[in-house]
Amino acid sequence: MQINPARPRAIFLMGPTASGKTDLAMAISDHLPVELISVDSALVYRGLDIGSAKPTPEELARYPHHLIDICDPAESYSAGRFRQDALKVMAEISGRGKIPLLVGGTMLYFKALLQGMAEMPQADPAFRAAIEARAEKEGWPALHAELAQVDPAMAAELHPNHSVRIERALEVYHLSGKTMTELRAAQQSDSLHTQYAIQQLAIVPTDRSLLHKRIALRFERMLENGFIEEVQALRARGDLHRDLPAIRAVGYRQVWEYLDGEMDYPQMVEAGIAATRQLAKRQLTWLRRWPDLQCIDAQQSGGKVRKIDEMLAEALKFLG
Repeated sequence: MQINPARPRAIFLMGPTASGKTDLAMAISDHLPVELISVDSALVYRGLDIGSAKPTPEELARYPHHLIDICDPAESYSAGRFRQDALKVMAEISGRGKIPLLVGGTMLYFKALLQGMAEMPQADPAFRAAIEARAEKEGWPALHAELAQVDPAMAAELHPNHSVRIERALEVYHLSGKTMTELRAAQQSDSLHTQYAIQQLAIVPTDRSLLHKRIALRFERMLENGFIEEVQALRARGDLHRDLPAIRAVGYRQVWEYLDGEMDYPQMVEAGIAATRQLAKRQLTWLRRWPDLQCIDAQQSGGKVRKIDEMLAEALKFLG
């Protein structure tokens, strides 16, 4: 790929959950002058370590990541805030003569960073409380159907149970009288491509069943490593509840509900794995539509997981 020397370079490394993004990013760090920036809506929160597959303290000591542990779980972190934080860090990294390498699976954050953010109204706690009360009674698919009536384009992007984004889309329409689709279309062009020469990589498995096995194994290892105790510690704070974005994170919601007595242990394991598979499915849907993307297959021809050295060689060939 030809890099425009007039613009600093940036690398995006994307992929579904449990695909090996973090390992590949750290391997790239051993060969290129990069600094890592996390693009993950769960890793921003302090105390969400085991269930978010956050790099270990030892890994972070050797391979520091920007935008990890920057928020308390009681706060709400947004795509707009991520864009502001990421742009600041990217400028600092480029100023040091290094390359920002952004790694993660929160595709909305990548999109916001690339394309800019529309001006959206501030959150309305009263409206959100009303929406959440309706969701308890009617279910999120009913609210998704309501969104489809006013903003069919946005509804088509969202899973019927994607509570956070359904709630926000309905809130935007309620507060502004305009749909999120309309507001996005009206936003000023603020493409990151005008500021950086961007190379985009994604780890994409050809056989989804292998990814599903990795997801199940990883979730079970999280439980073995103290995931339930981690959620118990969050609950013990007393100021957190299950409607916060941090606690809505995949896995955390299911363990929280288990601790509330709403399901038994096997049901929690099944629900946690299923929710993680749904996340991976949504991430892969994003990636199929993503332009200018160099894909790295996560599997060998025999169906086994590729070694990190093999993926690294392919990535370095592309990155030059």
